[in-house]
Amino acid sequence: MTPPEPPAMPPHPDAAARTAAAAADAPNVPNAPDTPVSADRSHAEDAQDAVLALDAGEVHVRLDGPRDAPALVLVHGSASSAGAWSALVPLLTSSHRVVRIDLPGHGSSGEPAGGDYAVEEQAAAVGQALDLLGVDRAVVAGHSSGGYTAVALAEKRPGLVSALVLVNTGPSTGAYLAPESAAIDPAQWPPSDEQLRGFASSAFRNGFRIPQELVDELRGIRIRAVGAAMGGSLAYLGLKPVPDRLIALGTPVQVLFGDQDRRWRPASFADYRAVPGADVRAVPGSGHTPIIEDPRRTADLMLAFAALHRTGGSPAG
Repeated sequence: MTPPEPPAMPPHPDAAARTAAAAADAPNVPNAPDTPVSADRSHAEDAQDAVLALDAGEVHVRLDGPRDAPALVLVHGSASSAGAWSALVPLLTSSHRVVRIDLPGHGSSGEPAGGDYAVEEQAAAVGQALDLLGVDRAVVAGHSSGGYTAVALAEKRPGLVSALVLVNTGPSTGAYLAPESAAIDPAQWPPSDEQLRGFASSAFRNGFRIPQELVDELRGIRIRAVGAAMGGSLAYLGLKPVPDRLIALGTPVQVLFGDQDRRWRPASFADYRAVPGADVRAVPGSGHTPIIEDPRRTADLMLAFAALHRTGGSPAG
């Protein structure tokens, strides 16, 4: 069984820029392959791993589900990877071709050319990857700061994104809660298991057991990439609150949030109700990462929404 990947870390309005600056001097912890990953069909005929050569560099993608089903694209947040969605994917593939992308600098993708981690650049990489996969229309879901990438993609490529699903994506900088997790000095990387558990604790509801597999995965992140991505998210969010962006877009949107979120004020997700037609729903008993804490309920909500915005078959993979 594939262990869950590191939880996405949303930007802190005061600390993200400092984290990015400190991380620039920290040692890099690479975890991308030295050579492109070949297509892997050992698990199922309809499952495939590949590395795509993009303008931003080599990016790893994972494809699951029927090749002729509508495309559902899943975007992870910072300090995470495509594997963050692993518990959810088997619940989605009966009706969708699920496309997961390791954003540049994350998971098994190479660092972006020029080191640019701006949200708009991450979105451009996702769009180019979908072009190469032959996906011309898709529902796009983002968890945490991955939601900013999904929204930026819809802003940049409105014809590509039929609908958006935002999972615990903070609406504005003022909604962020004081950090409960223990910070880690990038100069002391790699940290101990205890430090990593403290670092990840606020990504889940109180009492959620953080497994050793997750601790081990967190140790493999690129600390420079985490800081830079958080800084990019902060810059994007600081320019305009997400609900305002969505009002201007007019793209159908579902907003899911754990009502025990310890990183964003749960009440702040009501801000999304200002978006005409927005489907805003709580995932009861979950924290910041319902895609791991309650995948069944999260998948059911996503599927019901996606069924309203089916786009036909996708040639992905």
